[in-house]
Amino acid sequence: MTKRFLTVLLGGLLITTAGCGPKAFVKGQYDEDVNAENNLNDLWSETDMQKVVTDLVASMMKSRAIADAKKPPIVMVTKLQNKTDEHIDTQSVMDMVRVEIQRDGRVSFVDKEAREDVASEYEYQNSGMVNDESKKGPGGQVGADYIINGRLDSIVQQVGKDKSVYYKVTLNLTNLQTNVISWSDYKQLRKKYRKKSIGL
Repeated sequence: MTKRFLTVLLGGLLITTAGCGPKAFVKGQYDEDVNAENNLNDLWSETDMQKVVTDLVASMMKSRAIADAKKPPIVMVTKLQNKTDEHIDTQSVMDMVRVEIQRDGRVSFVDKEAREDVASEYEYQNSGMVNDESKKGPGGQVGADYIINGRLDSIVQQVGKDKSVYYKVTLNLTNLQTNVISWSDYKQLRKKYRKKSIGL
């Protein structure tokens, strides 16, 4: 009787322990609206990126450097410094900035990230493997007129169960000839959270 009781008890404990363990996400579905707000946790999200990029690009396109340009300025996107305590893919932010600006059609871009690949291709095309009529080489690239860079800052405040997360993204459009900042603007976001009590 005692042996059977212990077996049942042990089985019950195993089931209980398994039920209290970490749960795996086993089923998902596509969200029909990728622009819908996503604030599942208190970290930087794609919603934050979308809001920041939309507003800052709209502001930049109204700047005199772009709006009053007689021909499309050549721009190079560099980097967004991450001054927060979070691991944030700032390259993704700047990629979205570049794509959204380029969609307007009034700005052209040089690709800083492709420089090593371009130099390698120059070497190959001038190795004798490519015919003279189609090969490319150094000296034909277009120089950028402006660079875009910036910084991402955050302030986190927490009192009891309440938490506030503040982000500020600043972008600059700098004239490469003069090193003068032709346009600069920032976007602020503040998100509030309240910690829930977890019951058994």
